[in-house]
Amino acid sequence: MSAVEKSAPAVTTPAIGQAYGGGFVTGITRDPATGKRYLNITAGAEHELVGNWGEYGVKIEGADSFTDSLANTQAMAVAGSELAAKVLALSIGGHNDWAIPARDVQELQYRHFKPTTEENWASSRNGDNPNSEPVGLLYSEEDPVQTIHAAFQEGGTEAFRDTWYWSSSQRSAYDTFFMDFGDGYQSYGSDKGNELRVRPVRSELID
Repeated sequence: MSAVEKSAPAVTTPAIGQAYGGGFVTGITRDPATGKRYLNITAGAEHELVGNWGEYGVKIEGADSFTDSLANTQAMAVAGSELAAKVLALSIGGHNDWAIPARDVQELQYRHFKPTTEENWASSRNGDNPNSEPVGLLYSEEDPVQTIHAAFQEGGTEAFRDTWYWSSSQRSAYDTFFMDFGDGYQSYGSDKGNELRVRPVRSELID
């Protein structure tokens, strides 16, 4: 280690739930292609939007990443998604790079900000998150528990609704990943033309 490296101050990653970067720290994901690590930040509840994902039967190229929320959302907007365009137009806390969360970023929103005390939907791939740090494991009925962050608990000022939220991760021309924030059920069977909620996110490169 060089003298410069020894003298450089240690970089501290903000804690989960901490107000930071225009929102609240949600967790870390790693890009599976590059290995780069990103800190994900969730916008406050006042910035939630509602809309349809896109046109049923139309595949949007470039909107299939499980970690790159911004790239997915930009591809959606180019293809004509009004919801994506509205999210990209947000300016919160001086930041203008907000996006619809990719699937594994959305999973961290539930894992750390689960609003309810309901049992989790413990089946299929629910909770499996190979791109989070630490790696996310399958949910059990009891884990994760209701968030410890009071503002995100049901009835709190920042709480997610007990309902469905879109991710920006497309599965096919007909299916897009989405999640129930009451019990953590992850699916991809909703018609892209349905109106679901979106809680925007942004990401910052760590290393």
